[in-house]
Amino acid sequence: MAFGIATIGATLQGSIGFGLGLIGVPLLILIDPVFIPAPLLLAGLMLTLLISLREHHAIHVQGLKWAIPGRIAGAVIGAALLTIVPHDSLSMLFGAMVLLAVAISIAGIDLPLTPGNIFGAATFSGFMGTTSSIGGAPMALVYQREKGPRLRGTLSGIFVFGTIISLISLVFIGRFGLKEIQVALVMFPGVILGFFLSSRTAKILDRGFIRPAVLVASSISGIIIIIRNII
Repeated sequence: MAFGIATIGATLQGSIGFGLGLIGVPLLILIDPVFIPAPLLLAGLMLTLLISLREHHAIHVQGLKWAIPGRIAGAVIGAALLTIVPHDSLSMLFGAMVLLAVAISIAGIDLPLTPGNIFGAATFSGFMGTTSSIGGAPMALVYQREKGPRLRGTLSGIFVFGTIISLISLVFIGRFGLKEIQVALVMFPGVILGFFLSSRTAKILDRGFIRPAVLVASSISGIIIIIRNII
């Protein structure tokens, strides 16, 4: 089951830039909570490295300069607020905000790709990643008008850095070690298979379907976050 979930999640992420956490978090935790967070993060690190290499020619380097500090800021703020605000309240709030952002995008109001907007979206992404383990949607919504390779490459570059920081943090609190590496190995074959499958699916989506796919996946992301906390 973990192999299948990793394959589907990796195929989605390799196609639109995010999705492994979106698929993996709610399903893997039902199989065994040990998959979350470190093993899934480690599998995600391998996937984002592969996507970054495949799409390296299209990475928006200027975007990375603003997104990485924003991602760090969001993670710090999220961790701090978790100590004073109930986890469920934060997750519900940001799930609803993702759905609002999707609705605004569908209405035809899009944020320009400016340093301020990139930083803000990355901060939002880091915050969501810390509070709900699903943080790809905000960055994807900012880059939704870009071509597929730039969307996938840039998001992967950001996620590589963010994931490394997260794994280092987990080491210090005793949540990432040999056991987690062994669990992650179960997902690696699925991640590799999904990555190669996404080479085909990405080409299909790049024919004008990348934005609708991002909006649908972002909507599902917000809904899953809300449902997880209601249940």
